[in-house]
Amino acid sequence: MTDDQRQRAIRRIRAKRGFWVHASIYLAVIAFLFLIWAMTSATYPWPLWPMLGWGIGVIAHAASVYIRPAEITEERIQRELQGRSGS
Repeated sequence: MTDDQRQRAIRRIRAKRGFWVHASIYLAVIAFLFLIWAMTSATYPWPLWPMLGWGIGVIAHAASVYIRPAEITEERIQRELQGRSGS
C-alpha cells in the first residue's frame, strides 16, 4: 500500500464518519421538532418542511461519500482522446 492510497483511505473513513455524524444530528433535530409540534399545536405538520429540505442535504452528503466516481485511468484517457480525435 502506498502512502497516497493510505491517505485516500483515511479521507474516506473521515468522510464516512462525517456523514454518520450529520445523519445522527439530522435525526435528533427532526425528532425534537416533531416533539415540539406534537406538544403545541399538532395541526399542520410543519416539521415536514425542514425534514424535507435538510433531508435533501443529507442525501447529497451520502451520495458524495458512498457513490464514488470511476477511477480515471490512462486507458480511459486514451479512449476519450481517440473518441474525440474523429470528430
